[in-house]
Amino acid sequence: MDFQIPNFLPASAELFQAGVIVALLLVISFCRRATGAAVAYWVSLVTLLALATYHIATIDAVDFTFGKMFFDDPVGDVIKCAACLCVALALIYGRRYLRDRDLDSPEYYLIIMLATLGICVLVSAGSLITVYLGLELLSLSSYALVAVDRDSVRSTEAAMKYFVLGALASGLLLYGMSMIYGATQTLDIVDIARALSASNPGPEINRTVLLFGLVFLVAGLAFKLGVVPFHMWIPDVYEGAPTAVTLFIASAPKLAAFAMAYRLLVIGMWDLSEYWQRMLLIVGVASIVLGNVTAIAQTNLKRMLAYSGISHMGFMVLGLVCGRMAGVHNWGGYNYNAYSSSLFYALTYAVTALATFGVILLLSRQGFESERIEDFKGLNKRSSWWAGMMAILMFSMAGIPFFVGFFAKFYILHTLISAGYLWVAVVAVLASLVGAFYYLRVVKVMFFDEATDLSPIGGSTCVKGILSFNSLLIAALGLFPDVLMHICAVLVGASL
Repeated sequence: MDFQIPNFLPASAELFQAGVIVALLLVISFCRRATGAAVAYWVSLVTLLALATYHIATIDAVDFTFGKMFFDDPVGDVIKCAACLCVALALIYGRRYLRDRDLDSPEYYLIIMLATLGICVLVSAGSLITVYLGLELLSLSSYALVAVDRDSVRSTEAAMKYFVLGALASGLLLYGMSMIYGATQTLDIVDIARALSASNPGPEINRTVLLFGLVFLVAGLAFKLGVVPFHMWIPDVYEGAPTAVTLFIASAPKLAAFAMAYRLLVIGMWDLSEYWQRMLLIVGVASIVLGNVTAIAQTNLKRMLAYSGISHMGFMVLGLVCGRMAGVHNWGGYNYNAYSSSLFYALTYAVTALATFGVILLLSRQGFESERIEDFKGLNKRSSWWAGMMAILMFSMAGIPFFVGFFAKFYILHTLISAGYLWVAVVAVLASLVGAFYYLRVVKVMFFDEATDLSPIGGSTCVKGILSFNSLLIAALGLFPDVLMHICAVLVGASL
């Protein structure tokens, strides 16, 4: 019997990352807390930047390893690169915040690296087993991060809510996966797609079991995306977690959730799209309406951004709804513009969320969180530059021309209208107009209200420079959106 050594190259980045985590765990065991935190920070930062460079430099055709359980494709490479950069920026923006609150520990960076590894595994999952492995690695790490401030009752309560609801969602997802396996007799995502294909003369599949499994699968995905009706954890976790942790949860895991939906539904459940698209249509519209309406009543900025994130994920989900072209029922019926629009939305939202929470962290100081809208009163008098940066971010999230948030919504609306969902597009536009109120309220508070705090803004010059570049990138992408959109379209076309 011939023994063949598996091709580890497609998973080399993840294997390297796992090795760094093990080595880092050994090193910090022999260091004092302050020294270990510094070592863990710099090792994590350098590793993440190196991984991001590697992923973007090795974009190639689709390649499998570990018996189709792990595969590497252009979409996955770009999402992993973006996720690594998001986590690296989260570490840079949040370090001063953690130091001021005595939360800067080596364990924090180790858990962040484990969560990032879970994101990368989830993005490249080629099997239901790998999907669950990556998801649980990310989820368990996230629960620990939310509770990293053990002396805070609010953080502990948020972590418990997150854990209980997350365990329920993981159970639903696992139950759905078991049903799909029972119906198709395979765990590989590509093989599931082949088993469901109408052109495949395979054994007859129990459609009842399969559709029940699909319902549970979509429910689990909806929780991870944070869309209605599985959104209950989002506001409490955003508000209760330390802002440095909220920054992480609001950015990189959203990319992983998109990749998870893309792998399971678009690639694996393509021939059941008429069913899961209806479910996503309902949760997408409900998320946009509820998220924008509820955010109006919020006075806590982190909680407002949580409901805002629910509405943004609703927009991203609607892009997946338009994936099947009308009247076409085969693999050639992919509507690449729909999926590239969703990818564009996920990438730009992650970048915008990073900068927004980065500004909140910058204005925070020891003993002061700067998380209420009233804390931004008169910011223009304290610093015109940072008031301007925050205004750019609010305008982009509101979808005001000509910032990248406007084009992200425009592309989704265009695909909805092209797919015949005119009424959905109208509802989304009206809900976005409602949402513009609470974004512009922040701008009004910064520029037209009297300042209640005139203390100098802290932070190093390096962090301020990176955060300024991050914010200005939102405006630059708004001037040249076609460049990123074209890249997304090419990536999706190469992966399907």
